[in-house]
Amino acid sequence: MTETRAQSTYQVRLGWGQTGLTHLAAAEVVVVVDALGTSTDLIDGALALPHAPTVFVASLRNAAATAAAIHAEQLARGGRTAINLVLAGDGGAFAVEDYLVAGAIGDELTSRGIDHTAPDLAVAIEGFRPLTRAVKHLISASAAGLAARAEGNAEAVRAAGELNAESEAQRIER
Repeated sequence: MTETRAQSTYQVRLGWGQTGLTHLAAAEVVVVVDALGTSTDLIDGALALPHAPTVFVASLRNAAATAAAIHAEQLARGGRTAINLVLAGDGGAFAVEDYLVAGAIGDELTSRGIDHTAPDLAVAIEGFRPLTRAVKHLISASAAGLAARAEGNAEAVRAAGELNAESEAQRIER
């Protein structure tokens, strides 16, 4: 992947799926962004990266907690920390629900002073901000939300739309 696609000049970057995971520039922190489930393949891929980043899994439910944990990680490291947000997607396809979650995390990072973001993430943040009150509906109405509801998982979809309902970040240990 070209250097520009790696987003290496930015502190906070955004990519999609396995391609994003492997083609974004190496970062000390990798966040697997998955609004409606747990992408075990992407988590395993993040844990297997040769530079051994700190790995978090984030959803809308723990967006603020994840941003706080990333901020604490940067403070503990004592310097600027590169952060890759990697959207799980829906079978490799663009997933609006994960994009909204990335925007929520990016917004929280910005409020903590971590704001040197790649344009990809800046667009997600600016998409999230005016839609904050509508995220519950948007997640429910997304293709993945509709599919999950059709499979009988309406309660899980409803819960996935609750912004900052959890106060703990989900850090994945090796």
